[in-house]
Amino acid sequence: MKMRLREVLPALLLLALSCGVATAQAGQVGAGERIRRGNEKYARAEYAEAIKEYERVGRDSEEEYAQSLYNIGVCRYELWQTDEAVRMYRAAVEARRGRYPRALYALGVALEESGRRAEAKEAYRQAVASDPKHAPAHYKLGMLASREGDYEAAAAHFREAVKRSAGRFPASSNNLGVMLARAGRLAEAEREFEAALRQSEGAFEEAAHNLKLCRSLLAGRTKAGVAALKVVAPADRLSR
Repeated sequence: MKMRLREVLPALLLLALSCGVATAQAGQVGAGERIRRGNEKYARAEYAEAIKEYERVGRDSEEEYAQSLYNIGVCRYELWQTDEAVRMYRAAVEARRGRYPRALYALGVALEESGRRAEAKEAYRQAVASDPKHAPAHYKLGMLASREGDYEAAAAHFREAVKRSAGRFPASSNNLGVMLARAGRLAEAEREFEAALRQSEGAFEEAAHNLKLCRSLLAGRTKAGVAALKVVAPADRLSR
């Protein structure tokens, strides 16, 4: 199974596009209605038109204004205008005085894609600080720690992602298993690979490969090392 980020992380960008609709009065269109109209256009992949709706949300509607900035960032990201998306995500975070985990996570994704890994890590850390239950941010921090060779920190973040996603994110279980195996804890790793397969209803090629290899290592039937285990790193975008 070739996993994509938007397939395996349900708490991602699009969830912030839903908003309660404010009732328009005296013929005026309220902030909530603007967001609703923008959301409809976003759903039709009319990103430029959606942006026009979001841009009509005024600063006086504080909550909706921050959300509109975030939604503009999502649209810019879909349009492959990554630098502009970064700017809008930062503005959304500022509008909520630094406590906007969804926007912070999206900011991290855009920064990481731009090669700004240190800034991305800080954005993910801020997302977790704003919401310790933010499983996708824990997952991303785990991936960064793994790439840096800090397998203990990676395991800790993947474990949090497993805990916070309640079994809805099998990539976290798989990657936790890899980190445990690298630490020589093969029996624990085996359980995580099994969990990843259960969560994906068996449709997870990397976890199946890892489980088979892990069991061979436990039984001493293979000369292959833990380096042959596969970490899952979903793509952040769909193909253009």
